[in-house]
Amino acid sequence: MLDVQHWLSALPPGVVYLIVAGVIGVESMGVPLPGEIVLVSSALLAAGGVVEPEWVAAAAAFGAIVGDSIGYAVGRRGGRPLLARLGRRFPRHLGPAQIARAEESFARYGVWAVFFGRFVALLRILAGPLAGALHVPYRRFLLANAAGGLVWAFGTTYLLFSVGRAAEHWLKDLSWAGLVVAILAGLGSTWWLRRRAHRLASAEAPVEAEPVRAGSDH
Repeated sequence: MLDVQHWLSALPPGVVYLIVAGVIGVESMGVPLPGEIVLVSSALLAAGGVVEPEWVAAAAAFGAIVGDSIGYAVGRRGGRPLLARLGRRFPRHLGPAQIARAEESFARYGVWAVFFGRFVALLRILAGPLAGALHVPYRRFLLANAAGGLVWAFGTTYLLFSVGRAAEHWLKDLSWAGLVVAILAGLGSTWWLRRRAHRLASAEAPVEAEPVRAGSDH
């Protein structure tokens, strides 16, 4: 993730927003891509002032909603044969076992699987195509898709943005205090270890000297 963040930091903000929307959008169509890693990296860049958090969140939400909708249309047209082809192409991510678990989630939770699937790596990839293949009504799908995409995108972005800003502020204000504490802790631990070693040496010394004194008395 650090490599992704470093790579994104070298790009203009507008390009970063396009990459966030594009990667998350393609992932939502059913292609395994690191959408969440891109979002997390961009949110941390926003905490550092490189990009704007509202644009990162908006790009992520746009990519999620549009990508899921395209995935739904493709899944509805291609049906289960499409899922089988995706499983052969990406067996690690979209194999029979993964698709079976996703279908079980849809059977158990219905359209809510689309909403909560945005927060689960497997369902985030499969929600659109699988909902289309299972002929979930599009209006219900779109409502759950839009709600999940907005909550996931803005929630993740602003949570990481707030944590990053708080951590940066804390480290800046307490940098000298942290340095002093670290030095004192190092000196204290060194003193404790030397004292403990000295006590152990003192405790072992009489045991080694005792046979010598016994031999001299005879």
